[in-house]
Amino acid sequence: MHRSRRPRPPCRWPLAPLALAAAAASAQGVEGPGLTLRRAESLAPLPRGDAGRQLPIVLRARELRGRPDLETVAEGEVEFRRGGTVLRADRLSYDFPEDLALARGHVRVSRDGNVYSGPELQLHVQRFEGWFLEPTYFFGRTGAGGTARRIDFIDEQRAVASGATYSSCSPDEEGGQAWVLSTERVKMDFEANEGIAENAVLRFQGVPILGAPVLSFPLTDERKSGWLPPSVNLDSKSGLQVSVPYYWNIAPNRDATITPLVSAKRGLGSELEFRFLEPRYAGTIATHLLPHDRLTGHSRRALNLEADSRPMDDLSVQLRTLRVSDDAYWKDFPRAVPSITPRLLASDLQASRVFGEATVYARVERWQVLQDEAARIEAPYQRSPQLGVRWLRGNGEGLAFGLEAEANHFVETSNGRADPSAAPRPTGTRTHALGSLAWSHATPGWTLTPKLSFNAASYSLDAPLADGRRRVSRVIPTLSLDSAWVLERDAHWFGRDVRQTLEPRLLYSRTPYRAQAGLPVFDTAGKDLNFDSIYTENQFSGVDRVSDAHQVTAGVTTRLLDPATGAETLRLGIAQRYLLRDQRITAQADGTPDGPELTQRFSDVLLLGSTHLVPRWTLDASLQYNSDTARMVRSIVGARYSPGPYRTVGATYRFARDLSEQVELGWQWPIYGATPAERAAAPGATSNGTNCRGSWFSVGRINYS
Repeated sequence: MHRSRRPRPPCRWPLAPLALAAAAASAQGVEGPGLTLRRAESLAPLPRGDAGRQLPIVLRARELRGRPDLETVAEGEVEFRRGGTVLRADRLSYDFPEDLALARGHVRVSRDGNVYSGPELQLHVQRFEGWFLEPTYFFGRTGAGGTARRIDFIDEQRAVASGATYSSCSPDEEGGQAWVLSTERVKMDFEANEGIAENAVLRFQGVPILGAPVLSFPLTDERKSGWLPPSVNLDSKSGLQVSVPYYWNIAPNRDATITPLVSAKRGLGSELEFRFLEPRYAGTIATHLLPHDRLTGHSRRALNLEADSRPMDDLSVQLRTLRVSDDAYWKDFPRAVPSITPRLLASDLQASRVFGEATVYARVERWQVLQDEAARIEAPYQRSPQLGVRWLRGNGEGLAFGLEAEANHFVETSNGRADPSAAPRPTGTRTHALGSLAWSHATPGWTLTPKLSFNAASYSLDAPLADGRRRVSRVIPTLSLDSAWVLERDAHWFGRDVRQTLEPRLLYSRTPYRAQAGLPVFDTAGKDLNFDSIYTENQFSGVDRVSDAHQVTAGVTTRLLDPATGAETLRLGIAQRYLLRDQRITAQADGTPDGPELTQRFSDVLLLGSTHLVPRWTLDASLQYNSDTARMVRSIVGARYSPGPYRTVGATYRFARDLSEQVELGWQWPIYGATPAERAAAPGATSNGTNCRGSWFSVGRINYS
């Protein structure tokens, strides 16, 4: 049978299950008795067995010829469909008894979202078994693809590609890809979600970064067990260290990473991280182990446990513990001690429950102190236990009441003294209550807040104080009045329209003197003087000390804002405290309580400034100036140049008189490849694959004291 190349109405062969149609390739849909054709790249998956063999075949082309139930040849914009398989080519021959399609010229086949294109294909359609020469392929389930010399389809779930590349990155303007895996042979099993590449090389921006005789990788974003890339470290204490992690996908809500490691100086070791996630609890367990450290001659180990639980909707429990085997661990294995205080390791168990506006909580806190005899540190007390309740009612405008009641049993930390020969510190139980009653009146541009608060504490000590008492208590009230204004006006500065604010603030506070020098100090230290602490009634953190006060704090800040965006371009501020009488409860220079009496009426002046007025530059400074000595006490001055996204160079100078002087330089700058912001702004850019396109950056920081 032969049809001319001129488009004609569809022809339906009467021999089921084969249905053939010849029509113009541009037709969008054809209907016939019991049959509707619609263009689609992917259809429902093919049924298997007898049901699959009964599916009709739909063939469209400019020219058809053949013998019914034996073979058919189609030429010119051919489109072949059966179930979920769609095949297009310049020429196609189909052997009906063998269910074999042979396609040549601009071949494109899609099935279940996977798309292959190339010059020649041979395929047993129902079994999806065959081969494809020089194909380009894309897997819809993974969002990845590549090229190959040849792909052999074993069945609908398995394929083998020879001379292949594989990447989830979109090509750039020159056709290159940031991350590319090249391999002599790769086996792909979609059912097992696994790809196995032989003689594989992983390249980033064309640079080989990983090679392996056999490399296993997941075909989707789902987790998969397998070896991860090795890690190489070098330091002066352990020498060259090589570790190769193995990821174990135990279950959808549990996994583990097991990392054998070898150190040139210390020997063999291992790391383990186990993670779990359940509806009511989750956590991580991490260990670091050296069975025999060749440098020290004994075993070294660390344990880090983090767990969170919510047994009920209003009840939460948290556990954090970090423990190591010896005092030198933090120096020898800094990566194994994830703590901002590497010489002071906490074990902390907390529980809290909410009852309306009140929260009841309990806590046990202990410390492991890693002492260095050349520079010992003083450890905080352990809380065994801490029990308390907080209640807060009202906020914002109007009446507000707050109360905290708490009982703590303070225990000395083992090996926690900077001077072991010093007299033992007091231990015992402290019960305290902190309460406040405030009323806030707010109008546009102005607020006034009077507040009455108290600090009450009672001590029951294990050893008597210097005066022989074991029990002592005190109650200290505080009255304060806080007023703040926010005034605005439109102005014209530096050739541009701006909105200028003037924000004065005045705080009056009065706290009577109560003798506290003989009381223990469990959790209290003097506050650092800054723009936040200068507007507080008590100059101590914690509970054990309350500074007596009859003082006024005044300050003012002015800002320049962009009227359209609200962005701040300039900020200037000044603040100072004035004592109406001498202050007797003060902190020493190192922050510890019970310092000398303060008779200086005017405190140090605090100054701050920051600006973005100069394009691409940010300048900021904060200063503490003593007018009595006419000297700067502390200062922080910084400058940052940012000409665009991912491009920043900054320098900071820090000075504290008689304490420290430091200079810091930091930067981030691209050295190869377009930044993500530049790629997103490029003409014709899309979100597909842009996160995968890489760049090389230089990032660093230098500190000099």
